[in-house]
Parts: sequence; C-alpha cells; structure tokens
Amino acid sequence: MRYFIEFSYHGKNYFGYQIQPRQITVQEELEKALSTILREKIKTTGAGRTDTGVHARKMFAHFDTDLVLEENLHYKLNSFLPQDIAVNRVFAVKKDFHARFDATFRTYEYFITSEKDPFLVDFSWQILKNKIDVEKMNMACMILLEYEDFTSFAKLHTDNKTNICKIYRADWVQNDNLLKFTISADRFLRNMVRAIVGTMVEIGIGKLQPEDLRKVIEAKNRNSAGTSAPAQGLFLVDVGYDFNDETPGVQPK
Repeated sequence: MRYFIEFSYHGKNYFGYQIQPRQITVQEELEKALSTILREKIKTTGAGRTDTGVHARKMFAHFDTDLVLEENLHYKLNSFLPQDIAVNRVFAVKKDFHARFDATFRTYEYFITSEKDPFLVDFSWQILKNKIDVEKMNMACMILLEYEDFTSFAKLHTDNKTNICKIYRADWVQNDNLLKFTISADRFLRNMVRAIVGTMVEIGIGKLQPEDLRKVIEAKNRNSAGTSAPAQGLFLVDVGYDFNDETPGVQPK
C-alpha cells in the first residue's frame, strides 16, 4: 500500500529536506523514525525539497509498505522524531498517487521584519536600515504574474529540464513591522522564491523600479536578478492535491 505523510518542521538545524551525504536532513530523520517503528527499511518521496534552513508548515511525502498501519502511527512517529519535526497525519492513498508529481500547487510565505526581534530571528529577514515601499513591490508582483520563464531566478547548474512555472498568486502584506510575501505556483525552481524576494526588496528600497523587473525576467540570466534572501524567512505553507472521493486526504483550494 502507499501512504501519505503530512508533516511540518523548523528548518534551522537541517541541510534542507532531501537526503545528502554527511549532512543531517529532514528526510533522513523521517525515514529513520518510520524504519524503526515499522521494522523495515522505509524510503520516502517528498512533495519537493526545501533548501538549508528553510521551514515547512505543511509538507507531504509518500512511502510504500505491505503493512496495514495503525491509526495512531503519527503519535508514535512524533515520539521518535526530534522536537523540530512533527507529523500531523498518515493516510492511505491509491498505489500510484505521487507526492511530487501529483501536486497541483505549492504555496510559500516569506517574512521580513523592520525591527530587531529576538523571537523572529529564526523566522524572518531583519532589514533595519532601509524603508521598504510595499506598494512598489506589489506593482512588481503584478508584472511577475505575466511571465512563465523564470530562468533569471533559478539556481545555476541544476538538473532542471525546464524553467517554466505558472504563478497563480504573488503579493505583499504589511502588518505593523512585519512584511509577508505569499506566492503560489504549480512548481518552483530551486532557490526561486528567495531570488524573487531578494529582487523585490531591491525594488522596495529603490535600487530598482517595478518596471525593471521585466528586464530582469526577460534577460533569462541569474546574474540579472538580486541576491537571494536569507533562508530563515521562508516557509513552505501548503501543497495541493486533487484527491478523488475514494481517497481521504487534502482537498485543493
């Protein structure tokens, strides 16, 4: 049978989600806990991979086993997992349902704070010296929605077969000293959101104008975009799937 896991994690202590040689990752911890409890080698496939230091409020992975799992498996998993990883539920899906390839959208949020806050240091980019024009950054968001080729925001030397992404939503909201950027798309390139945020901030502080974003995107060159924003401000907050009526699980927005 194939099972889905819904989980979340604080990314500070991990070199991203996906297993890497000689580095501690979320996938490694998850598979170790599953293998210990189920007493067989379990391999998981995630909905995507987050970079070093990036957080996830809602992430999914699937794994296969011949065992019929107990309903309280997520409680047992949480007792084996570190404090900074939490499994919210485990549920059965069709045997060919895929955590990565069947995802219909992914949503990220990025946080920026304009004041020093010890309680946000692990969860935001602190920009203390520059005033940020949110209106201009939202003008740039409207331009972002017009394009699909995001080569300028893709990490160099990756194995991407295409840099085409369909962005469904992009906007900035300010709440006192905290800025939140929300972006949803069918897929994201590696480092894409952080590169977009870094470029947006250059627009917000006046180094670029909103219309300059067109030149950045159309250049199809990573060097034309801004520096990537720090990892700690980025959260994967949602992954959508089209489950049928026979399969329990997440309903798409």
